[in-house]
Amino acid sequence: MAKSEHDDLWALVHTERAALAGDLAGLDAEQWRHETLCGSWNVEEVVAHLTAAASLNQWRWLRSMFWARFRPDVHNRRRLAEHRGDTAAETLDRFRAVVASTVAPSPHLPAYLGEVVVHAQDIRQPLGLERTPSLGALTAAAEFFAQRNFAVPSRSRIADLRVEADDGLFRAGSGALVTGSTLALVMGMAGRMAYVDELKGPGVQLLRARSG
Repeated sequence: MAKSEHDDLWALVHTERAALAGDLAGLDAEQWRHETLCGSWNVEEVVAHLTAAASLNQWRWLRSMFWARFRPDVHNRRRLAEHRGDTAAETLDRFRAVVASTVAPSPHLPAYLGEVVVHAQDIRQPLGLERTPSLGALTAAAEFFAQRNFAVPSRSRIADLRVEADDGLFRAGSGALVTGSTLALVMGMAGRMAYVDELKGPGVQLLRARSG
């Protein structure tokens, strides 16, 4: 990855983290405990997870995975507990402290941009928070998700499908068409059914089945 592209991606990561931190600042105690689109995790747990991801370099990630016997759920649960504060305010302070972090568990920076984008919407959508990540951040995440399976089986979900954004330049694949906003496509590739329901085209049924 060229240095300029690397710097540009980090700038997008930092912008999206800062925007999420701003949204979180206005939450009350009940909202911090609210369910999200990310499985059984509530808002505070998702935030702690994002803090953990921004705090682990490759060596620390490998060490954590080793002691978890390479079980991602165990690794995630332990790191989440480590970075969750005694109060929601402390959890937010810990997240704010890593907004400008350039630490990541691997060189796959678009994956960690995608993680911030997806988890931010995991929080915002159930709470009705009206912010859409930048089109630049969404497009970079969408392109990576379409190219490979990383933390989520995003590439497998769109196998034999043609996905096209109706608000930007993102295009990928071939086959039955799935179209919609870049945000909905990113979230659909991440398996978030609430956003798959926003998509259109003859390929949506297959994407829905794979996401479910």
